[in-house]
Amino acid sequence: QVQLRESGGGLVHVGDSLRLSCVASGPDFADYPTAWYRQTPGSERDVVAAISRDGLVTYYKDSVEGRFTVSKNNNNDTMDLQMNDLAVEDTGLYICAAGPKGYYSAYTYQTWGPGTQVTVSA
Repeated sequence: QVQLRESGGGLVHVGDSLRLSCVASGPDFADYPTAWYRQTPGSERDVVAAISRDGLVTYYKDSVEGRFTVSKNNNNDTMDLQMNDLAVEDTGLYICAAGPKGYYSAYTYQTWGPGTQVTVSA
């Protein structure tokens, strides 16, 4: 079973950029579709971006389309999220997730990292 850990969060200002990384430990990271979720106080986790296990197919939440880019590197067992032109509404705990092993892509995810906090101030 793969384990996930995020890094790269912080406090930034509106319009700034930030790059989040998710490092996987455990075997066969290349066999997992993965995603970035965001959670804010009082709300459920919501998918921000998702990527197929080979890194070729991506999905973005409408509000981040064109500003965020998700990428997956199966040689390094990492998934990144490049976030540009950040807005206050992007604030939240960003959580890395892995879906069912062997699936090309996923709508549900079973493995979660602890998250990294992103705070965007006006």
